Amino acid sequence: MADKIAIEVCYAIPEKQSLLEVLVPKDSTVQQGIEQSGILNIHSDIELDINKVGIWSRVCKLDTILSEGDRIEIYRPLIADPKEVRKMRAQRAKEEGRADKVTGGRVTNKDKTEANKNK
Repeated sequence: MADKIAIEVCYAIPEKQSLLEVLVPKDSTVQQGIEQSGILNIHSDIELDINKVGIWSRVCKLDTILSEGDRIEIYRPLIADPKEVRKMRAQRAKEEGRADKVTGGRVTNKDKTEANKNK
């Protein structure tokens, strides 16, 4: 048993989550751990040449050597770029008068009162 290590392989989509425990030979790579877990048969949408992977929330390469107790995580691609979403939200706030059009800062009641006086 000393020539094997215990690892976990996990992947989640909104409808289904999988966390598989598997014993793999020492010096196995992340890719070998994923393949030996059988998770690729459960989730046919996983493509190792596209999906990023990590160990305990730290992105790593498929040829990374595993250690006892590692949890391999297979990540899904982002649906939307977080930076773009934030820019769109800020633009909407400016258009709705919830943010200053120049600085982007919050508009206070005092700012609104002064803006109405200047009209």
